[in-house]
Amino acid sequence: MGNAGRPRQPIDLIVAKGKKHLTKKEIDSRRKQEVTAPTDNIHAPDYLTEKQKKKFEEIAKTLDDMNIMSNLDCEALARYISAVDMYEELTKKVRSPKLLNDPEQLEKYAKLQDRYFKQCHTAANALGLSISSRCKLVLPPSATQEAPKENKFARFTS
Repeated sequence: MGNAGRPRQPIDLIVAKGKKHLTKKEIDSRRKQEVTAPTDNIHAPDYLTEKQKKKFEEIAKTLDDMNIMSNLDCEALARYISAVDMYEELTKKVRSPKLLNDPEQLEKYAKLQDRYFKQCHTAANALGLSISSRCKLVLPPSATQEAPKENKFARFTS
């Protein structure tokens, strides 16, 4: 049975928005129903080079700090890093003077470059690595955030 309408939002996000008033029992019930992926085994796949693994660790740490990386995202991040590497290699080749004098070869490499650019772009959006995709992310408030300020005028309404 498919979900009709909007996709279900995490309960922490609903509570953070403050637009829906739920009882503690309803919140606990929703939390128990939510599916969360483990984050205890985030590591770079073996097929990445040492340079790529270093880049993987940097990006994975940033995403993990934002609480949006899980074990399930490792392969997607590895594919992104591989695509970026290929794009960079092809960009270097397209710029070479030898290739600039051969329009047929230049077009061949430019098409490959474009293909890898599209792969990078798609993967970056899926992982929240682009500006536009991060703007769409709504993260639940962390435990370190300040508690809401007390209403100075609350004593007058009681």
